[in-house]
Amino acid sequence: MTRQQHVGYFFSRGFGPQGWGRPDHRWGWDWRRPEVYQQAVRELEQAGVDLLVVEDAVSLGSPETLDLRVRGAYGGPKLDPLLLAPYLFAATRRIAVVPTVNAGVTPPYLAARQAATLQHLSGGRFGLNVVTDTGSARHVGAPALDHDAAYDRADEWTSLLRDLWRSWDDGALVATDGHAPTGRYADGTRISARHHRGAYFDVTGPLNAPPFDGGRDGEPLVVSPGGSPRGIAFAGAHSDVQLAYAPLDVASVRSYRERVRAAAVAAGRSPDAVKVLFWVKAEVVASREEAERVVAASRHPTDADLLAVAAAWSSDLETDLTLHDLDRPLTPEAFGQHVSRGTLKGLFAGVDDPGSTPLREVLTRRSRKGLVAEGEGLVGTAEQVADLVQELGDDAGSDGVLLSGDLHPVTLHRLLDDLVPELRRRGVLRSDPAPGAGGGGARAALFGS
Repeated sequence: MTRQQHVGYFFSRGFGPQGWGRPDHRWGWDWRRPEVYQQAVRELEQAGVDLLVVEDAVSLGSPETLDLRVRGAYGGPKLDPLLLAPYLFAATRRIAVVPTVNAGVTPPYLAARQAATLQHLSGGRFGLNVVTDTGSARHVGAPALDHDAAYDRADEWTSLLRDLWRSWDDGALVATDGHAPTGRYADGTRISARHHRGAYFDVTGPLNAPPFDGGRDGEPLVVSPGGSPRGIAFAGAHSDVQLAYAPLDVASVRSYRERVRAAAVAAGRSPDAVKVLFWVKAEVVASREEAERVVAASRHPTDADLLAVAAAWSSDLETDLTLHDLDRPLTPEAFGQHVSRGTLKGLFAGVDDPGSTPLREVLTRRSRKGLVAEGEGLVGTAEQVADLVQELGDDAGSDGVLLSGDLHPVTLHRLLDDLVPELRRRGVLRSDPAPGAGGGGARAALFGS
């Protein structure tokens, strides 16, 4: 029997110039206004997408990388996605909105209060994509930490949020319908101060936001990326959704998902408490012949093509690869400790010895595309991409997929117009509104409760 899966969408450019550098920028949307995002999120909801995760970077990086991050309008400018969320909620009824929040930048009490506010305003459709970027901490006077210490801080931060959300005990809110016969709105004896003094934070509660409908079952979603052992441990302990980057074959997907589920058990949670969505950055084309042409064209990149690939990777790496000699090696040691290990792993994927491999060969590998039908890449027809998604669900037990791109209507239609009907025809993607769409919010849609 076909396994129904969840679909998420990762807004990969973040709250920045949508469509920049492509012809569809001439549609004339102003990225600083909410209309382009509202139209696009309505399309995602119509498609049956469960959650929209919004990328963010609060920093333009070091002074040496400012031009690198803004010249292609990818690393910046960016506005705060948390403040975009209410506009997206106003345009939709079911889809969850999950802005990225940096655990090293936003104080936990403030984050808990903002999240509680948006959870109430949206009827239970809010979530936090918790990241541990340490390079941005200097903007708020926080210390830079190494990879594992940043996760230690995020562990404490996320636990604090949940503790603050729970500072109103059962029965603390009395006037739930506005007509309490006692005349009392709330019972202060059931609200706890929740003083926390830990390795990274010293915070006193209680939170001055009321409890959620459904109590703990109504809390905002916690979402996380990160495939390192520490990142998977964090997901097991805290996350409702893990954004997974892995080779898209049955064995790799099953193995990754089982690691996350085992981490949940090790943290004292049910293995079913975490949904794992696998990144599928598909390029949907009209025919197999077109797919073959696209793939063939990528096999022999020019130097200009390679420099475009280098520029695309440079922003996330905060290292201008375009300045390096294409015919000399570039080793992982050339990057700062704050650079994501996952991003580096992606850059050097398939390279056995980065220390002796010319940058040209590394970038050539990243420029090459492959046919989804041959298991070599993600270029294919809607039917071929649907074959892959269905196989990952039926044979590997995948909870679902994470599509990605900018939040521009042209991008979404190019990706979804033929893929959504095909996934629905097969029963992989639901055709009706999510369970609990009229109440229960994002958790009901993801966990069926």
